[in-house]
Amino acid sequence: MFCAVMSEEENCIRFLEMVLGFPISRIDVSYERNMVYHSEYKGIRLDVYAKDQNNKRYNVEMQVKRDVALVKRSRYYHSQMDMELLASGTSYEELTDTFVLFLCDYDPFGRGLYCYTCGTKCKEDSSVECDDGCQTIYLSTKGKNAEKLPKSLVRFLKFVAADIEQSESDFEDEFVGQLQKSIHNVKESREMGERYMIFEEMMRDERKAGREEGALLAKRAFIFELLKDVGRISEELEVRIHELSDEEQLKVLHKLAAKAESIEDFEEEAKKVLA
Repeated sequence: MFCAVMSEEENCIRFLEMVLGFPISRIDVSYERNMVYHSEYKGIRLDVYAKDQNNKRYNVEMQVKRDVALVKRSRYYHSQMDMELLASGTSYEELTDTFVLFLCDYDPFGRGLYCYTCGTKCKEDSSVECDDGCQTIYLSTKGKNAEKLPKSLVRFLKFVAADIEQSESDFEDEFVGQLQKSIHNVKESREMGERYMIFEEMMRDERKAGREEGALLAKRAFIFELLKDVGRISEELEVRIHELSDEEQLKVLHKLAAKAESIEDFEEEAKKVLA
């Protein structure tokens, strides 16, 4: 449903202007855009992909399931978008700005913010100009700093977080009202009817997966919490535990972490469990 509604040019423009804070006069929108530049490398499918009158590129992703690699994912998305911006023999200066926006139904960084705007900065001196034209924005429906953001953006995020019944309420916001009409039109459209049912089913599956992943995330975090006074496990093992979804293996690792007297003992036994 999100993709279908954002595929309407006016909706997409107003959303981007609201988040980014600069005017956009015209935009070409496509959704479920596949980018596969070589069969040996990972391709991507972008929920909503757009370019404006200045050839700036925008990718908007609806993120329901928690993704521990979300930041790295945004890096890869930017790189794939750049691939079609620079023809052979042209100057790097011709690269236009790219924006990746994740609309998350959870707080991706746990700091209670509605919006996290991330770009490239110099660690030693923030005044150094190193803007590479790439910007990633993580929007969270679980923010708590409403006073720091435009009211329209907060109302929009509350609308996104609402369940089906609540989403039909009056949010006292003109843009949200426009989106509600678009959703109604999509549901009523015979052409989109079947597609809407597929979107709805996918969203239910995604929300279920999100809840399950949240429980697994807590179990993984508890293992690391038990180990913090013993030592730091190797990066390779840490990654494997972060990716682990087998509940029985997580239970065994939890018991090992609880009784571990040294990080070496835990790693030795953990590797047997994960073998």
